[in-house]
Amino acid sequence: MFPRILQFARQRSFFLFGARNTGKSTLIDERFSEENTLWLDLLDPDLEYRFASDPNALAQIVLNLPAEIIYIVIDEVQKVPKLLDVVQSLMRQCDKFFIMTGSSARKLKRGGANLLAGRAFVYHLFPFSYLELNGHFKLSQALETGLLPEVIASETREEQDLFLQAYAHTYLKEEIAGEQLVRNLDPFRKFLEVAAQANGKIINFANIARDVGVDEKTVQNYFTILEDTLIGFYLEAYQNSFRKRLSKKPKFYFFDTGVVRALARMLSVPLQESTSGYGDAFEHFIILECYKLCKYLNPEYRLTYLSTTSGAEIDLVVERPGKPLLLIEIKSSTELKPEDLSKFIILSQEVPDAEAVCFCRDPFVKQFEHVRVVPWEQGVKTYFAQTLPAPESNNR
Repeated sequence: MFPRILQFARQRSFFLFGARNTGKSTLIDERFSEENTLWLDLLDPDLEYRFASDPNALAQIVLNLPAEIIYIVIDEVQKVPKLLDVVQSLMRQCDKFFIMTGSSARKLKRGGANLLAGRAFVYHLFPFSYLELNGHFKLSQALETGLLPEVIASETREEQDLFLQAYAHTYLKEEIAGEQLVRNLDPFRKFLEVAAQANGKIINFANIARDVGVDEKTVQNYFTILEDTLIGFYLEAYQNSFRKRLSKKPKFYFFDTGVVRALARMLSVPLQESTSGYGDAFEHFIILECYKLCKYLNPEYRLTYLSTTSGAEIDLVVERPGKPLLLIEIKSSTELKPEDLSKFIILSQEVPDAEAVCFCRDPFVKQFEHVRVVPWEQGVKTYFAQTLPAPESNNR
């Protein structure tokens, strides 16, 4: 079992959100012992029906627990949002801590659910980071099939592909159809494929709407569903005083490289080095690493990208309170030369007081004018994981 970076406050109630199969239940099970934890799994249809019919049944259960039960885990809490009102009341009545997990925030957000008004912390869990896998990490696997725990545990590539294909179907069946998030599943299924193919590109809602056969408003709603079910996130365009005209449209990144390849129907297509497909996958992977580590360790960092109307682009702009703006160019090359960074060198010079770096597969640190070139592992760790905590030990 690989230790996760995410740390919990043990003397506070909290939410733990994450897409399906990111390992939420496993992590909670590892960190909190059976002897002092009550587990309520709302994926159990009988339990879901019981609480949906009578949310106050939770109070009867909790108030009659023995003193040694300190933690109450409510798995997939979004299935019965009204339970959160009961939880808030119980937090005033007893000295228990509530751990609420969910793979979708949509029903909570759209239903105006009680998020406990700051009484509970909010954490997010993602697929593995390369830092969590240590010597078991393989870049080729991360790019082709991603870093979901089930994929890492699979022994063969065939098992990985079958799991990822099933994941896409399960998402459609349980998160979308099961929760009735869209009325007609066929356009959404087509949207998933088109959106996956446009992963990491500046979003053109009109073009996607035309390809899917729906209107732009529907496409925007579809992207919101992906956000709310934690399948992806927007990377907004950087906006600040800058002499060039900047693009204002966002990009969208799926939460895992393997899942996006499954949705795009590209699992059977091998990634070849020195191709645009490989470069896009590598860029996606690096941005996901930075995004995860910001959520875990640097919550005040803000990630954006910069693109001018003339087509010049900076892959990642990192706003760090109290530090210079960080500009990151991502290259999959193993032998970087100054001409490979010519556009980045020129554009980054025009952003005042910024630190410019390039993360790449070149094993050597280099300096091209004001741009520092570093191996991607060193770059990610140096700029995003300086406060990496020691792994939390298992409570069992």
